[in-house]
Amino acid sequence: MLNHPRTGQPFESPVPPGSGWPGDPATPATPQAADAARVARLAEQAESIQELDALISVCRACPRLVTWREEVAVTKRKSFADQPYWGRPVPSWGSPQPRVLIVGLAPAANGANRTGRMFTGDRSGDQLYAALHRAGLVSQPTSVDAADGLTSNGVRIIAPVHCAPPDNKPTTVERNTCAPWLDAEWRLIAPHVRVIVPLGGFAWQTVLRLLADRVPKPKPKFGHGVVAELDSGLRVLGCFHPSQQNMFTGRLTPAMLDDIFSEAAALAGLSG
Repeated sequence: MLNHPRTGQPFESPVPPGSGWPGDPATPATPQAADAARVARLAEQAESIQELDALISVCRACPRLVTWREEVAVTKRKSFADQPYWGRPVPSWGSPQPRVLIVGLAPAANGANRTGRMFTGDRSGDQLYAALHRAGLVSQPTSVDAADGLTSNGVRIIAPVHCAPPDNKPTTVERNTCAPWLDAEWRLIAPHVRVIVPLGGFAWQTVLRLLADRVPKPKPKFGHGVVAELDSGLRVLGCFHPSQQNMFTGRLTPAMLDDIFSEAAALAGLSG
């Protein structure tokens, strides 16, 4: 058993529900989805973001992902050997009534799977949160762990897959199993969202599926900075994924991220 690096509380890896991990939305009584059918039923019944986050955080519907995320939480990367790992599905993070919605891909094995917060603990997250802070959408430029005090200003970060997948590649079956969680989340937050920022082409396609009844034809194609205007004033704003490769090669730069999130904040009425 290890202590949480910030709170000093002892934790096992992976973290049991209701153990006191900072921000853990679940309790030992939170129902666990053991298969795709149970995911669909629980997601449909969720009545609040808080309830949905709790249900997601204890899901065990994909055996391959459960095995992988928990194995990583026990073996750990050498540089994090002295830290406990979350080792569970990572719920979305941010405002329960967001005006800006950011859509990623899946948690990183030694990033969010370690910290328990979406896009935290790896270089992609470092770039993302720094840009969000410069745009005034989060309270600080760094996101270290779930106890670092970071707060959201009208933004929420979600992903179509909530468990860290081997080689960062969930299977089609795993994506489909996780999809009802995303559908339920959109049902709960849709009235508030004004701008959606998909990070990369796959996230763009995920958003178009989510909004299928509102997408014009022909379907808008992904591109960095592309804005698709849907009905009711909703806009989808494309952004390259802030992956280490994209940032290292210069395909995406901090200035380009700043342009995207400054525009998102302005379109959502969160700037100035």
